[in-house]
Amino acid sequence: MSDDEKLTLRPLTRAEEKVILHKGTEAPFSGEYERQFVPGTYECKRCGAPLYRSDAKFDAHCGWPAFDQEVPGAVRRIPDADGERVEIQCARCGGHLGHVFEGERFTPRNTRHCVNSISLRFQPK
Repeated sequence: MSDDEKLTLRPLTRAEEKVILHKGTEAPFSGEYERQFVPGTYECKRCGAPLYRSDAKFDAHCGWPAFDQEVPGAVRRIPDADGERVEIQCARCGGHLGHVFEGERFTPRNTRHCVNSISLRFQPK
């Protein structure tokens, strides 16, 4: 990484650290973006990387923001510690976002990124 590309990490609150750094989960139906459908881009709260565009957001009635497509290259998928789910992380800083599920048939892409609102920052269009 060059000097021009150095990663700048934002300071996090304790609640943000619990989710983003320690892989916690915010309570369902409590997040700021769960019911938001406004044009714009959702970024990583920790490093500011663009993660999801609003046109990929849908209401999965699951209690967390749901997206069926990430910004190309923005999200890394890794096996979850529980051995059953797939964790999603910001590809730039490694911050925990939530989990991804496939095969539920909510959208034609057949993918649901279930993301903690607290891991995101919204930039309106």
